[in-house]
Amino acid sequence: MKDNFISIADLSADEIHQTLELAVEIKAKLKAGEDYKPLAGKTMAMIFAKPSARTRISFETGIQKLGGYALYLSPDDISIGKREAVKDIAQVISRYNEAIMARLFSHEHMLELAEYASIPVINGLTDYNHPCQVMGDILTVKEHRKNLDDLKVVFVGDGNNVVNSWLNLAAKIPMNFVLTGPDGYDPDEKTLTSARESGISNIEIIHDPVQAMKDADVVYTDVWASMGQEEESVKRAAEFKDYQLNSELMSHSKPTALVMHCLPAHRGDEISDEVIDGANSIVFDQAENRMHIQNAIMVQLMS
Repeated sequence: MKDNFISIADLSADEIHQTLELAVEIKAKLKAGEDYKPLAGKTMAMIFAKPSARTRISFETGIQKLGGYALYLSPDDISIGKREAVKDIAQVISRYNEAIMARLFSHEHMLELAEYASIPVINGLTDYNHPCQVMGDILTVKEHRKNLDDLKVVFVGDGNNVVNSWLNLAAKIPMNFVLTGPDGYDPDEKTLTSARESGISNIEIIHDPVQAMKDADVVYTDVWASMGQEEESVKRAAEFKDYQLNSELMSHSKPTALVMHCLPAHRGDEISDEVIDGANSIVFDQAENRMHIQNAIMVQLMS
């Protein structure tokens, strides 16, 4: 792995598989109760411009299990890019800690952090991408399917930051990736073009959700309005109403299709209770695996 973890696009296919393998090893050690402390004495500053339950819990718990310590910096502690220049924050934190994890609105701020920090920077999310989430997702898919062969992933909803990271992954690992949602909610155009031009995967945008679901191995959804899009929630609810992941829509996929959601879920909107709580749901396995994949990333960057 490189000096930072900013995007899946920065990794080779081999590096992705190595990270998945390390996550499996670390998860097994922790489950077995082994005294495994590769990050003993290490500290990581966590900058949160966007609040999050899972990101904070998974990183803070994970680094503690590995012997290290995480310092939580709220939006009030660091108004990144407002009260203080990003490059100044990067250089100051680098004098105190061994790594930075940042969860930001602006992807440009993430890139600037990585440019000026002298320690590894881990992308916990930006409006553009969500690489830790999708690395944890593919780890979970591999756990359940035992392999990634002939994989068809259907994402139902908005072409958001999670979709952009799935496209980055599809440019490295073969799959059939389908986005189904209303017209006008496509992913980042450059990311979509780059993924298609890689020639690694078959990538489709299909507005008919029933057609999109055919032969799906994994069906994934997310909230219709992400943080910062609250003013669009009524409009989006109307436009996405035919894209709810419910039992009727799931009936058009494979009977064994795995159900995923990166959480938090708005039950009754983008996903129904019977689907998120159903036998095919691996939603909470993927939530757990966020910690295990992030542990692998931290060990690779901080050891």
